[in-house]
Amino acid sequence: MSLNIVRNDITKMKVDAIVNAANSSLLGGGGVDGAIHNAAGPGLLEECRTIGGCPAGEARITKGYDLPAKFVIHTVGPVWNGGNSGEEELLRKAYRSSLELAVENGIESIAFPIISGGAYGYPKREAIDIAMSEFRTFLEDHDIAITLVLYDRDSYLTGLDLRSRIQAFIDDNYVDEHFVARSSAERFSGMYRSAPPAGHMPAAKSGPAPKYSRKKRENLFGRILPKRSEEADEELKEERYIDRSNEPLKSITVDGMYSLSDLESRLREVDESFSQMLIRKIDEKGITDSECYKRANIDRKHFSKIKNDPAYKPRKQTALAFAVALELPLAETEELLRKAGFALSHSSKSDIIVEYFIRQHTYDIFTINEALFEFDQPLLGT
Repeated sequence: MSLNIVRNDITKMKVDAIVNAANSSLLGGGGVDGAIHNAAGPGLLEECRTIGGCPAGEARITKGYDLPAKFVIHTVGPVWNGGNSGEEELLRKAYRSSLELAVENGIESIAFPIISGGAYGYPKREAIDIAMSEFRTFLEDHDIAITLVLYDRDSYLTGLDLRSRIQAFIDDNYVDEHFVARSSAERFSGMYRSAPPAGHMPAAKSGPAPKYSRKKRENLFGRILPKRSEEADEELKEERYIDRSNEPLKSITVDGMYSLSDLESRLREVDESFSQMLIRKIDEKGITDSECYKRANIDRKHFSKIKNDPAYKPRKQTALAFAVALELPLAETEELLRKAGFALSHSSKSDIIVEYFIRQHTYDIFTINEALFEFDQPLLGT
């Protein structure tokens, strides 16, 4: 299972089925309906004529003909009449009917437009809320990949208040890594635009690196570098070659240090792979595997691959998805990411947005993904 959001032309989606926001005649119309009929070719209209229409809230299935999708599921949403004429229940029923028909026909991936959000006048923000609610509920019991397809770039997903708070958090934390690198280079090069004063770094030349006196080192780096005695150097060399492989661990009793059992546990964790740490965290949280991968917006096959391969290296968005699913605080999120070879970065808007939600203790991955989509960032899981 997974739930994705994309900006695309639904007629170009390479999925098992696309959903057509049709009218009750199923004979074509404007908007999404007209675009699907045009892309599918005349065969779609001919088959639709044999069906005999479709009431609001129900769904019918046809072949995809010239579309990349194998099937088209036609559903009829309600016309908006102010919200007091049963529109919400009809719209929810349209989504449910389409999903149930997809499962009945063995469809594993399906793409939806915003039903009733065009000529039928349903407020798009409310229409999306209903769609996302129905998708989440359906995915609790079914293994299917759902994609919500938005055609334009208008902001519908994240409410204005939340969007402004996320934008403020980004503004406060975002660091342009190219700007930092450029500024650092300029500061460094500016130190030596004129001839270097006596005692500073000489011009590069071939041969062994120069040896600087203590005073020169202080001038170069702005601080006194520690200097070890010859005796200390010899002791360090000897220490490196002492074989302690057979020595037992000693219990540490100083305040603030680990006990022997804690230390042994910590040492074991050092050698954990990402997948091993993930399984341990799932057990510690007391949730099932299926609860975890569903919360992470990861499908069952992908999770099984991760679980059965201790050396598995996930994408960063996958690792973050599991951190969200496990409701890990920021420090533990960083720890899980390190196991996958990543770290949160303030030069990544995506990372900052995820950090914002973690700091707010908001661990609903679909809410986070809506915000990521709104800011044109890669989604978690999927």
